[in-house]
Amino acid sequence: MAQVLDSYINKSVNIVTSDGRIIIGILRGFDQAINIILDDSHERVFSATDGVEQVLLGLYIIRGDNVALIGEIDEELEKNIDFSSIHADPLRAVKT
Repeated sequence: MAQVLDSYINKSVNIVTSDGRIIIGILRGFDQAINIILDDSHERVFSATDGVEQVLLGLYIIRGDNVALIGEIDEELEKNIDFSSIHADPLRAVKT
């Protein structure tokens, strides 16, 4: 896992947490427990009735046991998405 995350350092990543949150930011670092440090981060809050709300978080740390998925963001593709027109139900928390 560490080798994969090393290739994401200083790149925009999308993190889905086990409680269903979607957090976007620049990966600045991580440790052996996959605790994640993000910079310039924001949370995308989806709604079935409103567009996607972007909540600014700034420098943000996510505990490794709360990380469900990490993926690199294609910034060119991201620029062309109108998030205000996207309507979707929020993700549910992962049940353990």
